[in-house]
Order: sequence, then C-alpha cells, then structure tokens
Amino acid sequence: MTFYSLPFTPERVEATEARLEAIYEAAKYGLKGDSLALRAGLTPAQYRRLHEFDPLVEMAEMKGRADGEFNAAKTLYDAAAEGDATAALNILKHQHGWVSKQAVEVSIEGQISVIAALEKAQRRVIEAQYAEVESAPTPSTLLTDQQKDLVDGYALDNARAPEKSTDV
Repeated sequence: MTFYSLPFTPERVEATEARLEAIYEAAKYGLKGDSLALRAGLTPAQYRRLHEFDPLVEMAEMKGRADGEFNAAKTLYDAAAEGDATAALNILKHQHGWVSKQAVEVSIEGQISVIAALEKAQRRVIEAQYAEVESAPTPSTLLTDQQKDLVDGYALDNARAPEKSTDV
C-alpha cells in the first residue's frame, strides 16, 4: 500500500479593508447570516470564523446595519415632512406607540323605549292570573298510616331538647 502526500495549505481568512467594506455594504442592505457571508465573498464557515476571531468584522456588520436603518428612517421622515400622510402615520405607530381609536358603530332599527317597556312589565304583573288551591297534598298526607306513625314517632323523639345534667 502506497501513501501519497497531498499538498495542504491552511486557508487564511483575514479581515482586509475590502472584505470589511463588503460586509458593511451587505449588512447595510439588511442581509444576515449566510446571505451576508456570500454577498461579502466568503463562505458561511469562513465568515463565522472571521467573525469569531476579528472584532472589526462585528463592528463593520453593526455599522452597516445602523447606517441602513438610518437611511430608511431618514427617507420615511423626509416623506412625512413633505406631507405624506401614510409615512407620518407609520412613524407615529411604529416609533411613538400611537394607536388609532377603535370606533364601534351600533345601529338598531326601530325604537326602544325604556318607559314603554316598564309600563308593559307593570301591566303583566297587575294582570297576572293566579288560581287558589284549596287543599294541596302535604308530605304527611302522601304517607301511609304506618309510615306516618314512624315519622311522627321519630319527630317526637328528636323534637325534645337534650337534657343537661347540672352538678352542684
């Protein structure tokens, strides 16, 4: 078995001025992660390695994001200052926490009179029909004579107050 020697040169990725500028531009347009790395001319693995070991890479990305956000905010602000109502409304909503009022519309067809409703209720109470019952069955009339004796005996036994003993 023969072993062949393969030439290996470790890849050195450095944060050159051109690479930092490319990272800045990509971040300025809102790119993130792998898209940012590829747009800057790096593989995602190279970008992560470079980002880990060189603080200037992180600074270039942060500065690019900040400048991109500033340009968008300035454009929106300028549009609002020139009279664009939609731009002004978006600034109020998203930057200043403004919320438009919620309008609720209720429409009822016909008229509702509280006084008339109360009068109708009063008439119903006055004109109520009732029937008087002369002899309604009671629980004791529903029981047989034997059951009555048992119930009455139980009631009498339990109706007495308990006796208290007093020692002097």
